[in-house]
Amino acid sequence: MIWRNILATTCVIVSGFTAWSATEPSLPEGVINTQNPEDKPLSPQEALKKITLPDGFNVTLFAGEPDVMQPIAFDFDDRGRLWVIENFSYPDFKHQDSDRVVIYTDKDGDGRFDERKVFYAKGHRLSGIAVGHGGVWLTSAPNLLFIPDADGDDVPDGEPVVKLDGWTLKAGHNMVNGLTWGPDGWLYGRHGITAPSLVGRPGTPEKDRVQLSCSIWRYHPVKQTFEVVAHGTTNPWGLDWDEDGQAFFSNNVIGHLWHLIPGAHYKRMFGEDFNQQTYELMESCSDHKHWAGGDWTKSRGGQGEHDALGGGHSHAGAMIYQGDNWPDTYQNTLMLANIHGNRLLYDKLERQGSGYVAKHGANFLMANDPWFRSISVAYGPDGGVYATDWNDLGECHDSDGSYRTSGRIYKVTYGKAKPTGDFDLQKFSDAELVKLHTRKNEWFVRHARRVLQERAVAGKLNPQTHNDLLAVLKGSKELRDQLRSLWALHAIGADNETLLSELLHHSSEHMRWWAIQLLVEDKRVSAPVLNQFVQMARKDPSSMVRLALASALQRLPIQDRWDVVTALVAHEEDAKDQNLPLMVWYAIEPMVPNNTARSVQLMGQTKIPLVRQFISRRIAGR
Repeated sequence: MIWRNILATTCVIVSGFTAWSATEPSLPEGVINTQNPEDKPLSPQEALKKITLPDGFNVTLFAGEPDVMQPIAFDFDDRGRLWVIENFSYPDFKHQDSDRVVIYTDKDGDGRFDERKVFYAKGHRLSGIAVGHGGVWLTSAPNLLFIPDADGDDVPDGEPVVKLDGWTLKAGHNMVNGLTWGPDGWLYGRHGITAPSLVGRPGTPEKDRVQLSCSIWRYHPVKQTFEVVAHGTTNPWGLDWDEDGQAFFSNNVIGHLWHLIPGAHYKRMFGEDFNQQTYELMESCSDHKHWAGGDWTKSRGGQGEHDALGGGHSHAGAMIYQGDNWPDTYQNTLMLANIHGNRLLYDKLERQGSGYVAKHGANFLMANDPWFRSISVAYGPDGGVYATDWNDLGECHDSDGSYRTSGRIYKVTYGKAKPTGDFDLQKFSDAELVKLHTRKNEWFVRHARRVLQERAVAGKLNPQTHNDLLAVLKGSKELRDQLRSLWALHAIGADNETLLSELLHHSSEHMRWWAIQLLVEDKRVSAPVLNQFVQMARKDPSSMVRLALASALQRLPIQDRWDVVTALVAHEEDAKDQNLPLMVWYAIEPMVPNNTARSVQLMGQTKIPLVRQFISRRIAGR
């Protein structure tokens, strides 16, 4: 891989951009710099000149101080505009109502914003943002907020609405964070390990709330239901899905990348899983680390032996590239922001057993600047990738004070990205949105799916849309497009049991995975579907499909699990799989006290030694 400096293009890149000034940028009232006054960052333009990238890539300064400060998270709206959270309340959270939501528009597609609007300026502890369903969603501990803007005029229609509350205020840099729409139509978020939360809709009694700490969670914007997807790790701060709909998230300290399996219980940095009968926790899917070990403070700057490995153990901003600007060699690679190493790097995902293994790729964007702290990374409508820079000398703990008046957002393209022009997906017809499901750039697919979901909820969806999506599902030769149409059918409520049962026989293990997951979303299945699950557990050749079944069992009543479990534990070839023994056990664990006699019988039937051991331990533990 050939590297080059971006200095040669700087004169073009910075022209027309608001010049950096040595004077203090405007901060919200009551917000001050607490960094040592002798510590000063490079100007945005100086920092831009120091960035290096692989040959053929270009970087522009999309925004920098004073136009953006402390950018912690962002999302795109359906016009391709960037909605950015400026977080001034971290890390002490003493300054009330100072965080902002700001909208940036690049009208001419040159990689630099042309228009800036403040949408909301009274935020506190804002750490995650998602645009959709007639407004803006924000994680703002102790709440999940929704700010309505149904007419799309960039002015809130009213005060923020509390959708969920109970997020802990004691988590510090492990606070609830990150919002993103999943392929299933749910809103996903993350939570760190420091302190647990008890989450529910406002007014929910404590006994009925959901307990969580380090975890991935989701909330359905229509059904208004909340649940934990998987428990464990340390401080997740990045989440994305590949083209097959498999999710992966980044994490700090004990493993940088994890395959998100619904119902999983992952290794924790400290403490015990909420269920002490899990007995053993699952590992990271990566086969490497991005630092050389030892004292983590010595990896700051990614120097010496840490450099070639990736620069350090702290990560954020997971992105699986599925745009249409970068070379195809980067498709489905997973980009990470390495905080200690002041860089972006990537891993390569490969199928292994029932899941995946992440192989070390390479360094990608080298900031060559100790202040560079990227937190969020995502590709946009033209396939270019946006990366934030918090821009501070402190890292995850920020113990040396906070420099409030800086912040940058960079945009990385391969060559020159093809301009998308002015568009607004909200104005597309249903048929046009369906056609977008075959577009290479996944950005358009995700937005089109959510807009269709919004219209279905509002009763404004063209009746023909169902048939149009079915035509893609059954007529396309591309698995990618088939899956996309299935997710859209689910989002609009048109994936009935008949269709999903048919897809249980699909030739692709990924389609069968999703048919299983969607069938159990409401935590019940019919007798015919349950019988199909039993047959699949016995005969399906894919260990990934068996993993989907083990995951799905946790959503079913205990009495419906026995025959499926009996079939799953008969697979001796799964005994050494990286996921299946534990995922099968997590499904079995509550079954043991429910029927000890049948559990003993299962011990004699299983060909997975760990399952036998844990059933015995669970019985003895009673």
